[in-house]
Amino acid sequence: MSTTTDARAQFTHMKDGTAEDWHTIAASFGDFAQSLPDRIMNHLTLLEGDFGGFQVDRMTHCLQTATLAHHDGKDEEYVVCALLHDIGDTLGTYNHADVAAVLLEPFVSEANHWMVKHHAIFQGYYFFHHLGMDRNLRDNFLDHPHYKRTLEFVSKYDSPAFDPEAETLPLSYFAPMVRRVFAKPRKSLYKAAMEE
Repeated sequence: MSTTTDARAQFTHMKDGTAEDWHTIAASFGDFAQSLPDRIMNHLTLLEGDFGGFQVDRMTHCLQTATLAHHDGKDEEYVVCALLHDIGDTLGTYNHADVAAVLLEPFVSEANHWMVKHHAIFQGYYFFHHLGMDRNLRDNFLDHPHYKRTLEFVSKYDSPAFDPEAETLPLSYFAPMVRRVFAKPRKSLYKAAMEE
């Protein structure tokens, strides 16, 4: 996080920015970006103690989902997606999967991004009909190349991860994985500038 003593650009309107100003901003951005994994994990801990009517709190659910995926031999990127799939619950009450997908998108494969973005629709199969909704909304994606991947994620890892008795690895176990996955974006609007 920048402080009031850090170097700062001189402009008050972007149109007046100089190359020197933008190099100052870029240097600050680089330092800030390096702490992204810690900010992500800190935000995830906001789910602790929030049960939302479930048997376990939302943090435990995320940890259990990641634990199940990890024990099943999924790669590190997939496990991090499993860990963070519900991180949007705090700010995206009505679109939590979209929030998680946006955070992950620069760092993960298109397949994992799609899986996280659509997991709520696929999980709806288990409960939408109890709320007067169409439980088969996921069928709209039957021909999508990531349909089976997302179905597997929901059925094997996400949906069974509400068990107070289940093994739940701690966040500290997954922290090195989060740091590696978020170390450098695969795609970003700013990628060319970062490679200079």
